[in-house]
Amino acid sequence: MGRRNKSYSKDLHQQAYDRLTGMQAFGESKKEAVANGTEKDKIFSANTYKGYWKHTKYFIKYIKEQHPECTTLKSARKYVSEWLQARTDQGLSAWTIQLEAKAMGKLYGISPDDDNYFKPPKRNREDIKRSRGIRVRDRHFSKTNNDELIRFCKGTGLRRRELGELRGKDLVTREQIDAEISQLESRPSMQLTPADAKRLEMLRDTRLFTEEYFTHVRNGKGGRERLSPIVGPDAAQIVERVRATPAEEKVWQHVHQSADIHGYRAEYATAIYKAHARAIEEIPYDRVNKGTGRRYQSQVYTCRKDEAGRKLDKAAMLVCSKALGHNRISVVADNYIRGL
Repeated sequence: MGRRNKSYSKDLHQQAYDRLTGMQAFGESKKEAVANGTEKDKIFSANTYKGYWKHTKYFIKYIKEQHPECTTLKSARKYVSEWLQARTDQGLSAWTIQLEAKAMGKLYGISPDDDNYFKPPKRNREDIKRSRGIRVRDRHFSKTNNDELIRFCKGTGLRRRELGELRGKDLVTREQIDAEISQLESRPSMQLTPADAKRLEMLRDTRLFTEEYFTHVRNGKGGRERLSPIVGPDAAQIVERVRATPAEEKVWQHVHQSADIHGYRAEYATAIYKAHARAIEEIPYDRVNKGTGRRYQSQVYTCRKDEAGRKLDKAAMLVCSKALGHNRISVVADNYIRGL
């Protein structure tokens, strides 16, 4: 039975919620969606959805305050750039503005190459404030009282959410990994399901590492699963803590909100890079530039922007990237490797 009040209509908040909720495609293959051209109308990660919805609500609030005459998403669209510029003028970071531009792009179907897509400020490494220097929150965090947490983070490289979800059953040994690889490889490839093939690829990634123990991240960034090596001088203590935790219980019942998780993760990444990196001068000149005819090192990554000229070993960067749960080695150079 329909509503008697025919004047009823959804407000902006509900319209935006329905729009983004209808785009949820958690668990679906983004690669396949890109191939068939449907990715623009889908959101593949729960975390991405939460981020987009959070910042969309800021936009809706702005419209209600500054343009109350707009009662539909269609009528509010022309103020997207105005809102993003206002957010930029407030001094928000380039990363936040980039995220908000993407949220608006998803809400309205505006692609980055569209003329109407807001051009946010460039993201520069020197502008990163997170985990740089002393922050106000640090005064509320005791390194002494949280010493075990800090050591655990530096040895596992887990993100905050991953750390909060880690359970006793998520400790995996090299022996267990090798046994599962053998079991999957013994089966004819045609009998492997797509899920089996994906898991086998993840398991094989652990051959990049020499460590004996790993944490199993079941749902990392973008829904990706991975096995991250437990490294460093506190590895034995970390392993013991996870082993002592009942299978279904959380290893950490509480993670202090002021803990510099990203900073510890950067230290983890730097340690892994140093352990695998070759001296740049020892990396062979194995390619020839077609234009100049000069030989060059294809396995050497040259940093840009404020780090211009610094050279890194691509092979070591890949190992580091796999441990962190990223797919691009440039992310490792731009956000994690420090103090070299």
